[in-house]
Amino acid sequence: MKKIEAIIRHFKLEEVKAALTAAGVHGMTVTEVRGFGRQKGHKEHYRGAEYTVDFVPKVKVEVVATDDQLKPVIDSILTSARTGQIGDGKIFVTDLQETLRIRTGEAGEAAI
Repeated sequence: MKKIEAIIRHFKLEEVKAALTAAGVHGMTVTEVRGFGRQKGHKEHYRGAEYTVDFVPKVKVEVVATDDQLKPVIDSILTSARTGQIGDGKIFVTDLQETLRIRTGEAGEAAI
């Protein structure tokens, strides 16, 4: 099993959600996050003063998938979240040792 974390733009969330649903994903966690990478923030004007926003608002989508689902899930995120501009985000994949469903006690892939 794998955990896929994708940091994406806010306005791409609905497209990513639709693509993941079409790829067979039954659940996901979405968190509003702030950070910076190569995009390095941006400048804004407020009441005539210019200031730099160092941390850019993004959305983090977390999905747990079986090894067989991994490639379709990643491909779905890549195609639906891409704009071709700096700041499109990142995808991180990590191994999961165990997954448990609290309500039933199911473990492993059955808990997904």
